[in-house]
This record gives sequence, structure tokens and C-alpha cells, in this order.
Amino acid sequence: MRTLSLFENDRLSLERSIELSAESLRHYGSLYKHWAIAFSGGKDSSATVTLVADLIEKGDIPRPESVTVLYADTRQELPPLHNAAMALMENLRDRGFDTRVVLPQLDHRYFVYMLGRGVPPPSNVFRWCTPKLKVMSMERELDALRAERGEKFLMLTGVRIGESAARDQRIAMSCTKDGGECGQGWFQQTSSNAVADTLAPLLHWRVCHVWDWLVQADVELGYPTFDIAEVYGHNPQDELGETEPMNARTGCIGCPLVQEDSALERVLMNPKWAYLAPLRQLRPLYWEVKRPQYRLRKHGEVRKDGTLAKKQGRLGPLTLETREWMLGEILRIQDEVNEAAEKCGQPTVSLINDEELARIRELIAAKTWPEKWDGTEHRGDEWLPDILPDGSVQPLLFNNR
Repeated sequence: MRTLSLFENDRLSLERSIELSAESLRHYGSLYKHWAIAFSGGKDSSATVTLVADLIEKGDIPRPESVTVLYADTRQELPPLHNAAMALMENLRDRGFDTRVVLPQLDHRYFVYMLGRGVPPPSNVFRWCTPKLKVMSMERELDALRAERGEKFLMLTGVRIGESAARDQRIAMSCTKDGGECGQGWFQQTSSNAVADTLAPLLHWRVCHVWDWLVQADVELGYPTFDIAEVYGHNPQDELGETEPMNARTGCIGCPLVQEDSALERVLMNPKWAYLAPLRQLRPLYWEVKRPQYRLRKHGEVRKDGTLAKKQGRLGPLTLETREWMLGEILRIQDEVNEAAEKCGQPTVSLINDEELARIRELIAAKTWPEKWDGTEHRGDEWLPDILPDGSVQPLLFNNR
């Protein structure tokens, strides 16, 4: 049995956490006619959107004139998590809530941007994925929603204390700034002409409350949230509390920014999702094409004022040949997954859909390159003489031909 602490009675219960969230929504929500909920498909935002919907349906909080659920679909989420998110969006739509799937612009989608323009896979020093796939598209949709509503609205998020030290520090620093207030939710007020003010009604929830609520929302309230908890590795059948709920994180399929793709491996441990195993091949592919032989390199690069660029010999985009080869590999992986899916009666995946495939091929055929590159540069693994800071050239001692 789980050992109780001396202060167990002082810890918030799920019921009390829900009460505090409802109080926060009643107080701050009454100031706005229109609400929007930022839904990522993860555990915290799923708990937020289902709690708000349930409280509204039960009459525990007043229903505003409109509630819009915005799902940021990066097209790179783990397939079980994406499927669960889409099922939840359909459920909310059936309950009368306005739901919108927010996609990146076609040319900013992951594989279109990478293979069509030749931009190498994201890294921790060049993390183009988050702004292109999520931030820019969500900002565009929020601006459109603000124009539709004609006034500032309240944006609800699933931010919680305890998710990361950096986030906790930001919350603590903003608690008394610009009308911010913590405790029963985290409220951030902005200028009158801003798009929205923000409230995090689950700020005080413990992670075990999130797990318990997701299971309860599925079993008792009819929301399809059980798979979301399962993707994170939570075991709702552990009724004795012999193991602590996992505070695991999820990421994109084969994320090239992490040392180990633990999210995908955790999903593959579940027999019903084992057919997704070919997706393991994506991450090594991303790492492979970062090598010099698959990319172009600048040599003798100058600034606009004619002086030499400080960083000479920098690696750049993927060659056209690399893009063609990589496109074939990704389509092969997609086919392998879908063949296995059909055999076991599971949902198929869409790494690259028909619209994206056509655009990728169009951009490759047009020999499209990122800004400041034109395809005439040297290949990354070609031996080149060093250009010194004063402009002089250090010849090669050996020729690689």
C-alpha cells in the first residue's frame, strides 16, 4: 500500500481542485462574452477542455455567448494521441461547442518545409518546427477569431505548476504583474486592443488529478479521453496506488531534438499500437541527413556590405538528390505502417498526404531553396581551401579528387 504522509489531509483532493477551478472560471469568465480553449491534445489541455465543457453542461459555471476549442494540429503528433484528439473534437462538436482544427500553412508543414525547400531537420540551435507548425498558425487563427468576435476574449490554457521548473519560474514572476494573479487559476490581463486575456484554471492541479479526471471523464461523462491517459503510460487499473502515475511528456513522431524518443517507445510498448514500429526509422533518418554529404555549404560568403561573413563554411540546405531520396524513404515508412494497420484493423497514419506530396514535388521540380541559397553552392563534404578572417586563402595540402 502507498505510504501516506503526515500532511496527507492538507493536500488538495480532486473534488477541491475542481471547486477551485470552477470558482476561477466563474470569477474571471464573467468578464468576457467569448471564450476560447487552446487544445494541443496533451493530457493537461484535454483535462481543461473536458472540465470546462462538463462544468458548463452541468450549469456549475455560466455559459458564455461562445466557446471555441482550437486544436493546433501540427501533423506530427503521435498517431494514438492525434486520433484521440480528433475523437474528442468530434465529441465536443456534438455537444454544441464550436471546434476548429488549426493547421500550418501548406508551405510551413513539416515535410513540405523540409523536403520542398530543403531546410534541414530542426535542432536545438535551429528549432524552426515550433514556430512554423504551431505558433504562427495559432496566432493567425486567434487574430481571425478576435476579428469575428469584435472584442477581446478569454483564452483558457492547460498550464499547471510542476510541469517544468522554467515554467514555474515564469508563473511566479508574473503573479503580481499586469493584473496577474495566482492561486485559483493563473490570470494574465493584457491591453484592451489585444487579442485575448489568458486564464489557466488548472494551475493548481496535481498530476494525479489530471489522470483521475481523464479516466472519470471517459467512463462517467462520455468523453473519449481514456486513450490520452494511456498514451502517457498511465495505468488507471492500479487502484491500490502501488505505483505513482507517470508525469511523462509526449512529443512529435521521431523528434530530432531529444536524445531518446521515449514517447514513441512508450506507445510501442502497448500491443495495440505495436504496428507503428516502422516509425522508429524516422529519427535515424533525420540525424543521417544532417551530415555534410547530404547538404550544401557556403564558401566565401559575404555580408551585404561586402565584408566576409564571420562564420565561413557553414552547412545549409538539403541537396535536391537528398530530398528525393528522403521523400521516398518517408513514403516507404508510411506504407509499412499502413500495411500493418490494415492487417490488425487499426487506424492508418498520414505522414505526408496527397496535397503535401504534390506540393513537395512541385517545389523540388522548381529547384526551390531557402533564403540566401540558390543551389550553386558546394556540396557539404567537398574539400575546400580555408578562408581566413583577413580574406586570404589557405590552399589545400591534399586534393580529394
